[in-house]
Amino acid sequence: MIQKANEAYTAGDYETAFKLYTELSAQGNADAQTSLGYMYQLGQGCQKDDVKALELYKKGAEAKQPYALFNLAILYENGIGGVEHDQFKAHDLHLEAATRGVPPAMYETALMLERGLGCMQNYSEAAFWYEEAAKRGHLEAFNNLGALYKEGHGVVQDDAKCFVCFKRAADGGLAQGLYNLGLLYDQGIGCEIDNDKALDLCRKAAYKGHEKAKQIIQGLQEDGKIVF
Repeated sequence: MIQKANEAYTAGDYETAFKLYTELSAQGNADAQTSLGYMYQLGQGCQKDDVKALELYKKGAEAKQPYALFNLAILYENGIGGVEHDQFKAHDLHLEAATRGVPPAMYETALMLERGLGCMQNYSEAAFWYEEAAKRGHLEAFNNLGALYKEGHGVVQDDAKCFVCFKRAADGGLAQGLYNLGLLYDQGIGCEIDNDKALDLCRKAAYKGHEKAKQIIQGLQEDGKIVF
């Protein structure tokens, strides 16, 4: 039945998905509890209800359902959905979800470790979790891992690996990755200097809303150095 519920949700049939998830949730199915909580959180197939969403996430988290742990962590991280802002609890939940294979939780764990949010700052641990998330295709993780390689924080400084990471993020269309890769081409870090590529990447980042890139492009236009 959980497969039918998932298929209905993916197809956008929220009414059917909500009904099936509700039935399964009452039977103690942690996957269904997590999905039902998400539907209550977003108001999909039902009235938005943060209280019910939180209750269901907690039930799922008690059963160590990976995405229940992650979703609950997000609530604590941001102080939303009826919980107090608690970075320490958020970090613990993200870490638990990360160890259970949730890529965005791996990224959030790394970010908190890099910044010392809810935990002791630890660049090497941050690099480990960024790499785990990156292995699973997480674009922001590629970008942030590249930044660590560029500065030598938690890893041996390596321009070549920095370039590879930024390129993976840029190839995936991440604005910050496009901008960072452009800077490498502009400065010849991990690659040959290529001002045309640097400008093209900066322009692409600007089109995607990257503020610094937009400022650079606007400045070049105002100086008459580029026309578009």
